[in-house]
Amino acid sequence: MTTATRSRTKPEAKVVAKGVAKGAGATAKAAGAAVTASAAKPPARRATAEATLTLSSKNYSSWSLRGWLLARFAGLEFKEVMVSPDDADARKELLLLAPSILVPCLEHEGAKVWNVMAIGYYLEEIRPDAGLLPAGRVARAHCRSVCGEMNSGFANLRSSLPVNLKGHFPGHKIWTGAKPDIERIVEIWRDCLARYGGPFLFGKQRGMADAMFAPVVTRFLTYDVKLERDCAAYCDTVMAMPEMQEWVAAAKLEPEDIEELDMDF
Repeated sequence: MTTATRSRTKPEAKVVAKGVAKGAGATAKAAGAAVTASAAKPPARRATAEATLTLSSKNYSSWSLRGWLLARFAGLEFKEVMVSPDDADARKELLLLAPSILVPCLEHEGAKVWNVMAIGYYLEEIRPDAGLLPAGRVARAHCRSVCGEMNSGFANLRSSLPVNLKGHFPGHKIWTGAKPDIERIVEIWRDCLARYGGPFLFGKQRGMADAMFAPVVTRFLTYDVKLERDCAAYCDTVMAMPEMQEWVAAAKLEPEDIEELDMDF
């Protein structure tokens, strides 16, 4: 190779090397941009099965109201599946003639849950930040206790003052058998309101206990049960919740009447 040839080769080599370096830099820059774009792009949302909540009458069913409120408080999106009051099994439940209560029933991602307490605990498990139960250990134990008492007790109240959101019976005479139930419920409310400061039973946030006792609030209003100021204020708080107003509005649009639950007092 001549001297002239060698002198031409060196600049050419520099040009080639520079081009290669520039190409490598562009490739790295493009790769970096692709990584950045990939990081900025939100991950694809995992498809989830739609939750369903089976309900019966919104005018008469205390259990359906409880389950519906729990699901709404938990922030769970769900589709309502309404069972007609003409359905024999649903009618037995409304008339307190069924051996157990199977409505409401929540179906969510393979789980099928009935009984409002079971629904409440399931929702608390999958939505722990929703605040269905209070934060403190002692308060949580207290909340579970009063919810369980409402779930399994107060049979005389249920039978003598059935839920009827369309009805209003001023001056209604409370049957003797229901009075101890009312007194115990008032005791629970006053204790909770005094201990946790209201306006809800366990403080500033509505929760499982308020869903469990919401149908009792409607009973007290329907049958004109006289309450002290603190309990009356709690009733107003519950009825002012947007969820309660939505439920009551839907209940009043129901065309069906169940004669046994819509009697004249």
